[in-house]
Amino acid sequence: MARIVVGMSGGVDSSVVAMLLKQQGHEVIGLFMRNWNDASVTLEDECPWIDDSRDAMLVAEHLEIPFQVLDLSAVYKERIVDYMFEEYGKGRTPNPDVLCNREIKFDVFLDEALKLGADFVATGHYVRKEVVLVDGIEEYRLMCGKDKNKDQSYFLCQLNQFQLSKALFPIGDLEKSEVRRLATEGGLGTAAKKDSQGLCFIGHVSLPDFLQQKLKVKEGDVIEIESDGVASKRELERMQSMQGLEDFRHWHSSFSSLDGKVIGKHQGAHFYTRGQRRGLQIGGKPLPLFVLQTDVLNNIIYVGQGEDHPGLLSMGLFVMENESCWVRPSMRSKVLNSNDLMCKFRYRQTSVSCTLNVHDFGYQVVFSEPQKAITSGQFVAIYLEDEIVFSGAIL
Repeated sequence: MARIVVGMSGGVDSSVVAMLLKQQGHEVIGLFMRNWNDASVTLEDECPWIDDSRDAMLVAEHLEIPFQVLDLSAVYKERIVDYMFEEYGKGRTPNPDVLCNREIKFDVFLDEALKLGADFVATGHYVRKEVVLVDGIEEYRLMCGKDKNKDQSYFLCQLNQFQLSKALFPIGDLEKSEVRRLATEGGLGTAAKKDSQGLCFIGHVSLPDFLQQKLKVKEGDVIEIESDGVASKRELERMQSMQGLEDFRHWHSSFSSLDGKVIGKHQGAHFYTRGQRRGLQIGGKPLPLFVLQTDVLNNIIYVGQGEDHPGLLSMGLFVMENESCWVRPSMRSKVLNSNDLMCKFRYRQTSVSCTLNVHDFGYQVVFSEPQKAITSGQFVAIYLEDEIVFSGAIL
């Protein structure tokens, strides 16, 4: 039997993970990660960490396993929070949950678990891990969870082979309803607890207040781009077909060549993201306004009317080499020559057919049909059947 450290979040999923591993005869240790200690930007009645740590402790007591709280707030601020400020300042929209898994749960937390003599770290993610032999060497496949409504493989898309070799996902083959049933049958106090909805380190958060801690308010123009002008339409069609690196670099300044008019003011381009509808506070238009692009350098927001505005569409995206991840590097040649790839560029979206091509300084993902609101800084995850094979931050 193995010594396994379980990342106990205080939710039903990680509680059941600890219970199942204990039932299997493993030596189980429960660790709760405290990643944030600043309540000034959280909604106090929604701030979860104190209640969650208590719930995790009570489950550990019920299961009669050791339990402790691990304070990772300092390293979390350095690796995740400061990174978020930096990315928003550049006009990109980062995904803290993907980064939390790569940088905290399966790096810093994993290191702490190994110091305790752990053979593995287990979490309550709805994903599966499979072991295959390639030229006599074990490789680890990162697979979608059985419950397609709860599949969390997207959030783990940046994990490498070492991290996967030490990871266990005991509920990846279960449906959520089965997990709750097992929790009820096992007498776990978290059996009926609602799933968390907030950012992985804060919970429910006032994001504008959070960002304004370091990003200054700076008034600028909101420019509307019409969707029916001949010149605008031609330029927008060219934007939709962007694939190469130079095309994507040009993207951030290309809206300035379109015919547009100033229709209002904003408080800082870095507070907005492509595809955003709420927060513009500009009315009087036949259709809702959406952010088509932000220009942080010149502090301009370009908007258009309606969710079908062509300025929201793109035929591809670009990933820089230094922001890419091959989950199994041995799959590179097969993936680059495959016409059976699917991708996601946000959680819970329907997978999109695509191809992956090598380009100068990185990779281009080309969609089979135009996609809406591709957001710089988010992650694209590419699947071959049910396996994640590649991922990267969107340029």
